[in-house]
Amino acid sequence: MSKLKAVIFDLDGTVANTIPLIIKSVQHALEPLIDKTISDEEVVNTFGPSEVGTVIALAPNSIELGFQRYLEFYQKFHHMCPTPFNGIVELLDFLRSNNIRIAMVTGKSKESAIIDLELFGITHYFEMIETGIPTRPSKPDALQRICDAMPDISSQEMIYVGDAPTDVGASHQVSIPIVGAGWAKTTDLRALEMAKPDYLFRTIPDFLKWLKGSI
Repeated sequence: MSKLKAVIFDLDGTVANTIPLIIKSVQHALEPLIDKTISDEEVVNTFGPSEVGTVIALAPNSIELGFQRYLEFYQKFHHMCPTPFNGIVELLDFLRSNNIRIAMVTGKSKESAIIDLELFGITHYFEMIETGIPTRPSKPDALQRICDAMPDISSQEMIYVGDAPTDVGASHQVSIPIVGAGWAKTTDLRALEMAKPDYLFRTIPDFLKWLKGSI
């Protein structure tokens, strides 16, 4: 890989342990609207589109109300995930101090991403934040927009950091090297390995050590 000049981060399961928070918020928001218990697996199976897409899939007759309730519970339960993963802020500080450009591509909604980043106090690190859409997975398009916004940096001089096999596929579609983030308990590490990311790290300190040798 060429000398690193930009790092693009996923959010859920990569920057912070927000996936359990999403699942619980969806369940509390939508179960009363559909009079049915929603399993964790049912929620996870809707991931790809934004949480509006989750509401469309699970409570199609209550889309606006369902998403409003989701955001209310997402804020209410955010004490479940009050900070990013240990080491993420140090990593962001290191990148910024070395003039590495930092962006974010997440499949979640703009509204919930803002809640996360503002509560974590890390919004200012990201010069671009691309969020998801309700109708389909959109990370390849979002990654391409990041590339287009940084014309002085080639795709081989940046990396995408994500925890899901779909992140690997999205990154490969636009020829950006992908770092598999294997440090969250929610990550299916075997599935991530089988997707064949360019690099895979099981801890944030190991990833930071690699970064220090790549810039």
